[in-house]
Amino acid sequence: QVQLVESGGGLVKPGGSLRLSCDTSGFTFKWYDLTWYRQAAGKERELVATITTNEQINYVDSVKGRFTISRDNDKKATYLQMNDLKPEDTAAYYCNARWRRIEYWGQGTQVTVSS
Repeated sequence: QVQLVESGGGLVKPGGSLRLSCDTSGFTFKWYDLTWYRQAAGKERELVATITTNEQINYVDSVKGRFTISRDNDKKATYLQMNDLKPEDTAAYYCNARWRRIEYWGQGTQVTVSS
């Protein structure tokens, strides 16, 4: 059974940090490109960061220099370190694993940035 379980979300003040984790099971993790998406209330889902199987990394411009994506193939997990958080980062964050036409999604974790 495929599982992607995000954790690490919560309420944080502007300028604060959070580290999101996505723990997976049930598929060959090392074959998959991994992406973090987010969706704010009333808005479309947005790609935040991607790390490929050979560790090529891309970020949406709004998080460059603040967020860091990583993966651990031994632990079958991906992480999103988020620093200098802003109110506009408030959203549900989802991890996605994709290989060819196969993709899996987690259930999401809420990040709220507010004073």
